[in-house]
Amino acid sequence: MTDLQSIAPRDKAEILAQALPYIRKFHGKTMVIKYGGNAMTDPALQQDFAEDVVLLKLVGMNPVVVHGGGPQIEQALKRLGKKGEFIQGMRVTDAETMEVVEWVLAGEVQQDIVGLINQVGGKAVGLTGRDGGMIRARKLRLLDNHDPAVEHDVGQVGDIVAIDPSVVKALQDDAFIPVVSPIGFGEDNESYNINADVVASRLATVLKAEKLLLLTNIPGVLDKSGELLTELTSQQVDALIADGTISGGMLPKLAGAIDAAKAGVNAVHIVDGRVPHSMLLEILTDQAYGTMIRSE
Repeated sequence: MTDLQSIAPRDKAEILAQALPYIRKFHGKTMVIKYGGNAMTDPALQQDFAEDVVLLKLVGMNPVVVHGGGPQIEQALKRLGKKGEFIQGMRVTDAETMEVVEWVLAGEVQQDIVGLINQVGGKAVGLTGRDGGMIRARKLRLLDNHDPAVEHDVGQVGDIVAIDPSVVKALQDDAFIPVVSPIGFGEDNESYNINADVVASRLATVLKAEKLLLLTNIPGVLDKSGELLTELTSQQVDALIADGTISGGMLPKLAGAIDAAKAGVNAVHIVDGRVPHSMLLEILTDQAYGTMIRSE
């Protein structure tokens, strides 16, 4: 990465000038950011992420952070001598695992993110789906990929019933940066572990966000020859799924992204979280640091 000190003053001014139209265009707009992957575990990238979020807030945008925490949950379960079990990519979440999920996500991980943002001058507030009755959920019905007549029981894994964003809006209006853990609650006050990509996508939709940014460990959506596709429509994504170009772990991420784009989120960005300040570069410059899916 180029050291800022070595950039000529004129070039620095050019970089800042290039950001200006984007700052003007997105002023007052909501940006929902799914924080995960390397950006969440590498200390230098954690710092970059916190700085980016605070800068977006300072120039008048409204960032909302939704985080995962798979590796941290795995470590905590190991410490308890419990082995994580997965069915079709979903973590089987019995009552004991759900307790671990709650204290890792809503405790350790969330407070680390809140602390990082506050340390660099932001005012972050941690929330779970319970706060303000934000995320109502029910037990996820997981049908078998090969035989839809078979249903797998994955325990307290949730499907979103409804999102009430009023607590997030109240915090945004008061200069705070909400940091949301993907935990919902059911009719009998039971807790549910929900996929963070799904929470981010649905939250972006109900907040009528300008952008949804998904930080990942890949450059973005690649074509069959491995080249980055920097811009796609939701129809083009459907075609890439149909011909098998997009498959595996990318599918659930893109399903939520496409839903958000179709439901009115202007642009969904799948951003390479391994690149320092990639989120800021994606929003405030002409350079693509991932794949943008447009709403039409």
